[in-house]
Amino acid sequence: MNDDFVAVAGARFRCRVDGAADAPVVVLSNSLGTDLSMWDAQVPALTAHFRVLRYDTRGHGASAVTPGPYSIEQLGRDVVGLLDGLDIERAHFCGLSMGGMTGMWLGVNAPERLRRLVLANTAAQVGPPDNWNARIAKVRAGGMTAISSAVLERWFTPPFHVQHPEQIAATRQMLESMPADGYVAACAAVRDMDQRVAIRGIPVPTLVIAGTGDLATPPADGRFLADAIVGARYVELPAAHISNIEAAAAFTSQLVEFLNA
Repeated sequence: MNDDFVAVAGARFRCRVDGAADAPVVVLSNSLGTDLSMWDAQVPALTAHFRVLRYDTRGHGASAVTPGPYSIEQLGRDVVGLLDGLDIERAHFCGLSMGGMTGMWLGVNAPERLRRLVLANTAAQVGPPDNWNARIAKVRAGGMTAISSAVLERWFTPPFHVQHPEQIAATRQMLESMPADGYVAACAAVRDMDQRVAIRGIPVPTLVIAGTGDLATPPADGRFLADAIVGARYVELPAAHISNIEAAAAFTSQLVEFLNA
């Protein structure tokens, strides 16, 4: 389906909807430095059961690059605004990395809008702040290409780099095409977030997915989430940070099974 644009609080968001109009909706939320195309591998299986709503997070892809810094609350409110704009009362939500942080905020602050919640390769806090400030400074000085190689090394395991150079190249192109100002503003949202206490109040059925080789949000971060959220399930996949691409089949299987439960 073609892209659409939805206005939320005066900003335009690119979104894409696939699947039957009468099916339950699942929202897919991208990671820092990616756009809605990161979910391409999941869409065919999901549309057999769901109406799939993908969108570019504020400052990413073709969505508005509004002045920063952003906050996770702001990104969460963007999702509520998208649901309102598309007349969607409730939806499943799956977010990876920054998208998962957005999902945590929704689970705490807007649980009535969610059916089930999937938090993939994410954490309730990601520090230290100095690391984020250094990354922000690099992007401001040299653009997205100044950090792309280092980021890609952490996104995928070394064997995946060797075995799938075409996927690495495509992901590099996506990362380097991100608006630098939007990326920097979103880095600040991740830097300033601490949801370690708040997530204990999430009442929504939750699946936590971690990657065994994830250096950005290690399995310990995923286990912390699963332990803190009452009744949450924990799954660990043989992948690094962008597990929905590196372990696409296993990720999709776990996602579909959980959302259909």
